[in-house]
Amino acid sequence: MTITNHCTDMNVLVTGANGQLGNKMRLIAPSRRDKFIFSDIIHASGEDTAILDITDAAAVRTAIQDNDIDVIVNCAAYTAVDKAEDEPEFCATINASAPGVLAAAAKEAGALLIHISTDYVFDGQLHERPYTEKDGCSSSSIYGRTKLDGEKAVTASGCDYVILRTAWLYSEFGKNFLKTMLRLFSSKDRINVVSDQIDTPTYALDLAEAICSIMDDYSTRSPNNPYERNEIYHYSNEGSCSWYDFARKISELSGNTSCEIFPCSSDAYPSKAVRPMYSVLDKTKFKTAFGISIPLWSDSLKKCIGNL
Repeated sequence: MTITNHCTDMNVLVTGANGQLGNKMRLIAPSRRDKFIFSDIIHASGEDTAILDITDAAAVRTAIQDNDIDVIVNCAAYTAVDKAEDEPEFCATINASAPGVLAAAAKEAGALLIHISTDYVFDGQLHERPYTEKDGCSSSSIYGRTKLDGEKAVTASGCDYVILRTAWLYSEFGKNFLKTMLRLFSSKDRINVVSDQIDTPTYALDLAEAICSIMDDYSTRSPNNPYERNEIYHYSNEGSCSWYDFARKISELSGNTSCEIFPCSSDAYPSKAVRPMYSVLDKTKFKTAFGISIPLWSDSLKKCIGNL
């Protein structure tokens, strides 16, 4: 993906900066002319992090006004999918209420809110083709329903926004499927991996670069007019696979091939939250709007493993 030079330097607030996507935004920031403020609820070791509770409307408003913020990138989310079934109110506070707080502050400041959502807003029963932004949303999990409520709060706010739905995020940072598999390959002789859930692994670096493409486009907007791309878009890497396919490719590309990998059904691993069985996202709308190509998931996985 090629990042174009934008026309106007902007002040950018990144929330949830200690997570996978936020850390990738940190890595990209030095190559850009924009001024970035990275925020989270705790400090990250060795990183400059502003403490900000995005559920606190007054604190959010102050942070945006004091720093003359032009763009908010909301990487913060409650993503413990099974735990959310036991903590629905807390999950809703982070995934539904907080985006509404950010959107209201963005509206007041005339800023753009780039909000990250998820394929879990779909029930995963489509199967015959990838989901488009026009398909109806229906989730069976607390996580999915709260993320959908967050989308609704943003779209109803009247602020300039871009909502990006993504899936199966992984990176060199934090806890994710890639790092779990690498650990298991080093400690197990054989493992079983679910083969009946289909989606697309998404490298957090690619998503971060896609966000920068949106910011570049926003910087060229007509002043004093609503941003013409206020929409929901889908972004994941290209292609699709099962968790089993993903695991086998990780084994191949990392050279950790001593552990045998066997396919199994989702029934072998009962969970509190219902996962979408098929939630591949159609990226046509995003590619058309922002004029970029999206890497194949296996190519990006190779890049990430190389970085590790």
